[in-house]
Amino acid sequence: MSRTIYIVDDDDAVRASLHSLLSIRQDLIVRGFRSGDAFLQDVNELDPGVLLLDFHMPGATGLDVLTALDGSPRFVPIVLTGQGNVGLAVQAMKAGALDFIEKPYEAETLLQLIDNAFSRLEEDNEAANRVGAAEAKIAKLSPRETDVLKGLIEGRSNKIIAYELDISPRTVEIYRANLMEKLEVRSLSEALRIAFAAGLFPKN
Repeated sequence: MSRTIYIVDDDDAVRASLHSLLSIRQDLIVRGFRSGDAFLQDVNELDPGVLLLDFHMPGATGLDVLTALDGSPRFVPIVLTGQGNVGLAVQAMKAGALDFIEKPYEAETLLQLIDNAFSRLEEDNEAANRVGAAEAKIAKLSPRETDVLKGLIEGRSNKIIAYELDISPRTVEIYRANLMEKLEVRSLSEALRIAFAAGLFPKN
């Protein structure tokens, strides 16, 4: 599977150098942007990928780009700067960068960081897929089935749930059987896992 990496740097020589370095990887698609503004202009149309982001650029700076991305799971940013310091590193990490590297950088170090970034991206995508699948299943439940599920999550018995919802315990059993079927689970623990993955109820 091809992996996409975006180089956002106003220095033509730096972009060319990075492109040459990354071209040795067969599975990488490399795209360059001359400014943060140019990247942000196209960002909604881009495939998920790793971002090599210069910190100091005219117009939208690296920090501006990170702020605009707002922790989007579609991109994993690595910040590059020629004027790096601890303060900038902290700013970049707080704004969502995976890591921070100063120019000139060691090729091996950068390639290792990029591999780490793609691992993170794949994990985030898998997590997003799990959440999406859980949300789709929860969406199949009727309001009453959701109420029963909430009661079960809170550790209530069928009788207590029936009392609170003003229905019979037998009706609660029917709703419970229906929601288990819709969630495609056989045990309450599996149903709870889906509910939590979907963010239906707080975990604490």
